[in-house]
Amino acid sequence: MKHGQISSKELTDFIRERSTIEEAYARSMTKLAKSAGNFSQLGTFAPVWDVFKSSTEKLASCHLELVRKLQELIKEVQKYVDEQAKAHKKTKEEVASTLEAVQNIQTISQALQKSKEIYNAKTVEQERLRKEGATQRDVDKAGVKAKKATETYKSYVEKYATAKSEFEQKMAETAQKFQDIEESHILHMKEIIQSYSQSVDETHIQIGEVHNEFVRNMENTSVESLIQKLSESKGTGKERPGPIEFEECNAAVATEGKLCHTVKDTASRENSFYSSSDSEDEDEPRKFHVEIKPVQPNNGTHQNRATIDELKASIGNIILSPSTSVRLYLLKETNPPQNAANHSRTIQAQTCCLCCSLVRPFSPPKTSNASPPPTAPLARAESSSSLSSNASVSASNTPTVGTSRGPSPVTLASQDALPIAVAFTESVNAYFKGADPTKCIVKITGDMTLSFPMGIIKVFTTNPSPAVLTFKLKNTSKLEQILPNQQLLYSDPSQSDSNSKDFWFNMQALTSYLRKASDQNPSASYYNVDILKYQVLSNGIHSTPLNLAVYWKCSPSTTDLRVDYRYNPESMASPGPISNVQILVPVDGGVANMQSLPTGIWNSEQNKFLWKLNDISEKSDNEGAGSLRAKFELSSGPSTPTTLAVQFMSEGSTLSGVDMELQGTGYRLSLSKKRFATGRYMADC
Repeated sequence: MKHGQISSKELTDFIRERSTIEEAYARSMTKLAKSAGNFSQLGTFAPVWDVFKSSTEKLASCHLELVRKLQELIKEVQKYVDEQAKAHKKTKEEVASTLEAVQNIQTISQALQKSKEIYNAKTVEQERLRKEGATQRDVDKAGVKAKKATETYKSYVEKYATAKSEFEQKMAETAQKFQDIEESHILHMKEIIQSYSQSVDETHIQIGEVHNEFVRNMENTSVESLIQKLSESKGTGKERPGPIEFEECNAAVATEGKLCHTVKDTASRENSFYSSSDSEDEDEPRKFHVEIKPVQPNNGTHQNRATIDELKASIGNIILSPSTSVRLYLLKETNPPQNAANHSRTIQAQTCCLCCSLVRPFSPPKTSNASPPPTAPLARAESSSSLSSNASVSASNTPTVGTSRGPSPVTLASQDALPIAVAFTESVNAYFKGADPTKCIVKITGDMTLSFPMGIIKVFTTNPSPAVLTFKLKNTSKLEQILPNQQLLYSDPSQSDSNSKDFWFNMQALTSYLRKASDQNPSASYYNVDILKYQVLSNGIHSTPLNLAVYWKCSPSTTDLRVDYRYNPESMASPGPISNVQILVPVDGGVANMQSLPTGIWNSEQNKFLWKLNDISEKSDNEGAGSLRAKFELSSGPSTPTTLAVQFMSEGSTLSGVDMELQGTGYRLSLSKKRFATGRYMADC
């Protein structure tokens, strides 16, 4: 029943993990769809991005729908887990009498065996006295004892018969209950898996439909249709420019300062710059009267100059887009002078102006002496893999922040606290000899690595004197030896604190190292630097996370193997579970058959046996202690006891407890990772 509860919880974890993966994939697809919508909308290919965007959004919706279904399924599984626990509790109460029957028959069996031994002894004693000619009194006395022993023995035989009958009845009933529970459990688990499979299958069908729709849309998107869409959206019109007739100039009118044109407007009335409802018939060509009134001479040269300057100022910053086709417009501008206090004058210019492509808004004024903006400030992130320093200035003097190669885009500026990450990785090597703890040999080593984001290189190279990176190594009293990277680190050997040690970087050497690493791998989001190595003080078997003792029993036909293990939280600075536990042992002698508890894997080609265990911690059965057993049937025995090898790892903690603390300003610790794993971890019998 316990394994049934475990399998139910593991199935819940599996479905939850699948849901998480689907949700992450859906978010990525949504992000991809948005990026497709931001791609260039110019050119004939632009409409294709709409097809991509729509299809990708639908795919994201399919996966989000699967997430919703899996979340509902998780609720159902969790409900079953709760009901299963209640049913198991009830069953335990119901089979309590079976446990009493088991204990009863065990007690009676022991008492029966003991009474039988006493009976045999008393009977033999009585017979011996009779044969040796002892006194009648001694013989009678021995007879009384033998009779009493006989009665006791017979009573236990009868009790055993009663206990045996009750035991068999209770065990049969209990076994049937257990079988019913397991059958119900398996059926329920199969129903859950069927719901899971159906949800995934429905999603696959939806994805197939979306893909088929995408294929159809692409097939229907012909070259002609794409070009037609571009023509309709970007074209300048379907009508060609009409002819303009030449009109002779009237010299008499020109002498008087008046010039008249008669100009045919071939543009349609609805496309004209402005229209008049009281003019000619629609079928007649439109006519425009152009009149230029010269400036009166008595206004003075200075006011004429001012008016011209004002006109220049009013159009000086206007930048017109180039044009390849023309359309007829009438431009009328009235510009009263602003420095004529005693005179009121209006210049009215009515002229024919040829322009346009379509009317476009004016570009903003450009200034040649504008300075680029300061570097964008650092967008703080807690992951060293999400940093970038790409920044550029566009033609319009607006900063464009580049995206990083890591998960999120940021830039680094020299005035910000620069993020770095640290990782401590330790390796535990151990050799166990039999069950004697004093013979255990242990060696623990560690590595400290710093991780620098890509953007920090630019800050270092552009700053002639970057802030010195200083840190304190803590809990060093547990270290036997420290070997810093002498090319990059400095330290003061006269430091008196036995539990910590200060280090600071050679910033020039660090900058050179990071620049070289960037040249070798320019696409990396961050760069790892090995800072120092150390060896941890060990206390024999007390420093091992997993204590081992191995026992072999070898005969010509069989080999029995037992491995005792015990989780040792005292060896860790912060106890956590050890995972990926694997135990490998070679067995020779021609293994023909084998069985083990728990079940393992036999490799007949390599003659090796492997156990794979779940995570081991204080929360495990017996607080992480247990035994592994295996029996091998041999064809050419006996076996020779061999060395057993073990591997495991643990995330989030170290054995030494060593830690790092940044000193000074200019830097911040964005991430700290700790782990340990086995090196050579072996045991002999």
